[in-house]
Amino acid sequence: MTFVTRLTLQSGDRAALDGIVDDIKSTAERKGAALKGPHSHPPETISVPQRSRLHADDDRHFSSWEYTVFTRELEIHGHDNLARNIASQNFPDSVHIEAEVEQIHGAGRGN
Repeated sequence: MTFVTRLTLQSGDRAALDGIVDDIKSTAERKGAALKGPHSHPPETISVPQRSRLHADDDRHFSSWEYTVFTRELEIHGHDNLARNIASQNFPDSVHIEAEVEQIHGAGRGN
């Protein structure tokens, strides 16, 4: 039975994101782990409206705050301890990480 750990990393700081992805890749290579990715998604531009007052009846607002989010996805096949160690690292506040673990059954097994 094999586990596949899918890591999704997001950040508005592209350099920090790419640095962390490079660190994960080099760690996986050193440990001999099967790694797929990084897969890059198109940058997403987020626009957040900003009101000039907190009162709900006041329609005045500042120009929207816009920022870009960069996303990278990696998959680690097997090497459960490596995946667990990577997912539990302390990343900079500017980088958000999500880990999804999927259990893969071998061919010919029931269930």
